Amino acid sequence: VQLQASGGGLVQAGGSLRLSCAASGLTVSVYLLAWFRQAPGKEREFVAYISASGVSTIYADSVKGRFTISKDNAKNTVYLQMNNLKPEDTAVYYCAADVYSRILIGNADYWGRGTLVTVSS
Repeated sequence: VQLQASGGGLVQAGGSLRLSCAASGLTVSVYLLAWFRQAPGKEREFVAYISASGVSTIYADSVKGRFTISKDNAKNTVYLQMNNLKPEDTAVYYCAADVYSRILIGNADYWGRGTLVTVSS
């Protein structure tokens, strides 16, 4: 199983980025999927979650209204659209997959390597 995250980069505050996480070895249509992030010197934190059906989503309060998680079952890929980015969004972003809701507390069977997002002020 591999989760390959991409799409990170350097962006100015107020800008947008879309992260992608392409899965191989598992089918995103039957997995719970989430994005987490870890800023320098801080612990990893939950960002967003999407259910296997794609109907349910959950967001951290800090990103609610600015970030959108989605997935494309045909491409076996999960996305994180990030708008109105702030310097405090700077972090390495990781995608994760699991069949259990423990993923919401950061306990997942599968993790991507991460992609760096840097937001300048």
